[in-house]
Amino acid sequence: MRIYALTRLDSDDGFDTELLRTLKPHTAPVISSAVDRTGTLFATGGSDGVVKVWDIRGGFTTHVFRGHSGIISSLRFFEAAAPASHVGISARNRRKGKKNKAQDDEEMEGLEESEGGLVQTFRLASGDDDGKVRVWDLHRRNCVAILDSHVSVVRGLDFSSEENALVSGSRDKTIILWDAATWKLRKVIPVLETVEAVGFIAQGSLLYTGGENGCVRLWETNDGREATREQGVGAEGEGIVDIVFQSNLDFLVSVNVDQTLTLHSISPLSDFSEGQTIAPLPIIRQISGTYDEIIDLAYVTRDKSYLALATNTEDIRIVSLGKTPTAGDGQSQNSTAPQYFGADVAMLKGHEDIIICLDTDWSGHWIATGAKDNTARLWRVDPENNSYTCFATFTGHAESLGAIALPRTVPPVGTPAYEKPLEHPPAFLVTGSQDKTIKRWDIKSLLSSSTKKSPRAAYTRKAHEKDINAIDINHTSALFASASQDRTVKIWSAEEGETQGILRGHRRGVWSVKFAPKDTPTITGDGGAASGNRGLVLTGSGDKTVKIWSLTDYSCLRTFEGHTNSVLKVAWLNMPKGEGRDKRDVEIASAGGDGLVKVWDASSGECDCTLDNHEDRVWALTVHPSSNTIVSGGGDSTVTFWADTTSTTQAAAVTASSQRIEQEQKLMNYIHAGSYRRAITLALQLNHPARLLSLFTSVVKTSPPEAGSLSGVLAVDTVIGSLSDEQLYLLLLRLRDWNTNARTAPIAQRIFYTVVKSYPAERLASLKPVKGSAARGKGAASLKELFDAMKAYTERHYRRMEELADESYLVEYTLREMDDVAFADGGAGVTAAIGGGDAVAAIEAEEADAGSDAGDMAEVMDGIIAA
Repeated sequence: MRIYALTRLDSDDGFDTELLRTLKPHTAPVISSAVDRTGTLFATGGSDGVVKVWDIRGGFTTHVFRGHSGIISSLRFFEAAAPASHVGISARNRRKGKKNKAQDDEEMEGLEESEGGLVQTFRLASGDDDGKVRVWDLHRRNCVAILDSHVSVVRGLDFSSEENALVSGSRDKTIILWDAATWKLRKVIPVLETVEAVGFIAQGSLLYTGGENGCVRLWETNDGREATREQGVGAEGEGIVDIVFQSNLDFLVSVNVDQTLTLHSISPLSDFSEGQTIAPLPIIRQISGTYDEIIDLAYVTRDKSYLALATNTEDIRIVSLGKTPTAGDGQSQNSTAPQYFGADVAMLKGHEDIIICLDTDWSGHWIATGAKDNTARLWRVDPENNSYTCFATFTGHAESLGAIALPRTVPPVGTPAYEKPLEHPPAFLVTGSQDKTIKRWDIKSLLSSSTKKSPRAAYTRKAHEKDINAIDINHTSALFASASQDRTVKIWSAEEGETQGILRGHRRGVWSVKFAPKDTPTITGDGGAASGNRGLVLTGSGDKTVKIWSLTDYSCLRTFEGHTNSVLKVAWLNMPKGEGRDKRDVEIASAGGDGLVKVWDASSGECDCTLDNHEDRVWALTVHPSSNTIVSGGGDSTVTFWADTTSTTQAAAVTASSQRIEQEQKLMNYIHAGSYRRAITLALQLNHPARLLSLFTSVVKTSPPEAGSLSGVLAVDTVIGSLSDEQLYLLLLRLRDWNTNARTAPIAQRIFYTVVKSYPAERLASLKPVKGSAARGKGAASLKELFDAMKAYTERHYRRMEELADESYLVEYTLREMDDVAFADGGAGVTAAIGGGDAVAAIEAEEADAGSDAGDMAEVMDGIIAA
């Protein structure tokens, strides 16, 4: 059990949550719970048969009730009126004597006494899976009644102060009214369905029930007559598991098996009269607690402010994307549809089995669906008038429909079809099935037909050798493509249904196919062939590849590899209009069984980015026609929206590049002007090791060095001695790298000598890389590792110099011996010819100085490491 503190946010209508405490209330699973009207007490019932009452704020137990022999299936707090002489005392356990009477009087303090000597007492009712209901007195902490009439699990309990009665509902298909004064059975009402929830409504004059049939039913309390008309039995996932009602609200909420919350208006009950039969309570709204697998999805309406979801059920769910309606965008200002993001707007009901595929026309007001019931349906979606109707049902396939497509040709602006798309359905519909056939259905014939006969297919073609997975129609509506498990894609003429070409090359079944949008630029393939002007086709296959095909010769132009599982869906991203069109390459998106969505550059064949937010296969993928927002849905019941940040990223990259060029120019100007402080600081900021090394090389080789300078220039000494911790750590990283090379080691040693002479050992020992800085990038190390590396290479350089000094003695000896045998005429000799002993002495002196510096550095680093 977890207790949270909720704080309402002012910016939006959400809540900020804070976990206060976590408790383990029972030794067995918690099955039921209830909160009292004051919001201070919380009751839990476990499968161990124990009922516990908790103080919510304090987090401690106030009552523990034992007596049930089975699982606690329902709980309910209430306040009942009882005679003062019988408060909390059962007939069997009533106490006698003055002592007990004084104790009773003490326990009676704080109870409100009403007219007739009745006292309002706090009670708790609990039902178990044996069909028993126990009533507990919270003051006396004992059981005041055992109600034993049900023969199955008690799932619902409620109390009415107006009727002074307790109602219980059970899976034995009955509800029972109990008199709270005597705890005797008042009435048994047969419901004829397993009851999962029951309660009083309309000041106790009516009862509501919910159960396996998925309907909210009303019953009159006096005579037990059902007040609502007979309702049909709902689907398996529509069964009601609970009903929540608060007397201060004008609706009640039913909770379905599929975790859908349905809000039912109770306004029709305001003028209800006894003996009247009313219609079922109208549904205000439905809220999805969770989705099943997202099989397919598509944007709906002209402004794409809704989303249609096929969620592994027989219904299509219409979801709002939270756009506020404006005049002329296809929605009315006074529309009753909820506008917040993710709100369930409507359910398209009609199919008798799971919907596998869906598609929309250019306007988004017409949706075509195909299902496992071997039928296709065309839906008319009108959010402005809250109208969602099935326009036609297409029957003819022998097996499940796995592919469906509508034409997306936009009619000319100003025509009736463009201005009023709701009155002009698409011209035709193409379906593909597991029976390996494709069918074209002419929809216009339905408008001209005076009789409502079932539509017949204009033609049927045996298309493939295996299941058909996808169908798509090109932007002119002249061609359509079918993709199959037989590893091929066929291009058909839409009018005649004749094969125009076959795309062969995939090694597994093809799951998805999409024609390129209108005005897609020419793409050059891997072999140098261009796409031509007839268009492009994009396919995704179970062989983990995505391919682009040319409609000119039906050849594969480019293959994209990168997914680690089957590619289940592909889509073209729309090219920007105007000036940005020439600056952006053609891009495509693919979704796979590996749970990833990838965006590819169609021209280069490279993966631009990988989008990872799904934990299961990504079955559905669509792209917003104007914003390029990618929407993906998968087997993890998650719908993810991906914003296109290409333009923003490009603009940021251009700005960053311009700033870097300007800073590099400033760095060159500082170096040329001898502004060492600014030059060193900027070089460290830009992380330019080469420029920094060039700068320090010129400083160290300054001839003659300035008097009293450690590095060779006093200004550089001052700059090095006043660096920040981040700059100092980054400089030490550069010195470590330079020290590994024999050519740059003398420069590194001189600057490092300047550093260790400019800072105390405690300052150097306390250095740490700053989080988020360049010092934490590639090559970053702890301070100990950094100095260990410096020491190791410094000792190596020192040993090399010592060996070089030893070898110089051999050179000197050789030259002197050659003087004795060469140039016997007393000339200057070999030694004089090449510089003589003075040159050798000069070399020895320079090596000795360098070796001494290296030795000094090794000793200094030992001290720093020790510190």
